Amino acid sequence: MAYSEGLADRVRDALGPRPGVDERKMFGGIVWMVDGNMACGVMGDDLMVRLDRAEVPGALGEEHVEPMEMTGRRMGGFVVVGAAGIASEEELSGWVEAGVDYADSLPSK
Repeated sequence: MAYSEGLADRVRDALGPRPGVDERKMFGGIVWMVDGNMACGVMGDDLMVRLDRAEVPGALGEEHVEPMEMTGRRMGGFVVVGAAGIASEEELSGWVEAGVDYADSLPSK
């Protein structure tokens, strides 16, 4: 699956220069890791965000947010935010920060 270079650039801008952030191609898209822990990624035109599992039900209640599925299975702790849910820089930054905050709370790998 190809990923949106435009969205990837927007995520890079939202992340800014941060220590410990690494960009990798994965799952047919591109992801950002914080000290070895996945924080968020771009798949197609959507943003994938890693959250604490306890936060996922609340996130799924938001408009344009769906569970992340790979090979027909739900990926616990991940949500996908559709393009309409990250149209503004403020919306995108909020989701990127949520993913970074959670990844940053985990032990470094």
